[in-house]
Amino acid sequence: MKPPKKKFHHQSIQDTQSILKILSAVIAGLEQGQLILSDQQDEITLSPQGLLALKLTACQDEDKNTLSLKMRWQTETEETAKKNTLSVYVEPK
Repeated sequence: MKPPKKKFHHQSIQDTQSILKILSAVIAGLEQGQLILSDQQDEITLSPQGLLALKLTACQDEDKNTLSLKMRWQTETEETAKKNTLSVYVEPK
């Protein structure tokens, strides 16, 4: 049975220096293989591993600017590792 889906959401207004600290913490977490995100309401621990999909988008519309960074990866469990095992063989004639 699949564990329940956990979500973390945080939205706030920050100055550039605060955002640089957050991005530096994300980089350090990626390097260490563990990201812990928390605020007053919630906490989630992520363990990025293997190949990650990266999506970076930017938009300028008059005085509104947006930069979005999204990373995605799949956590391999023992069960998914067994499903992803490749077998190559030739049947004897």
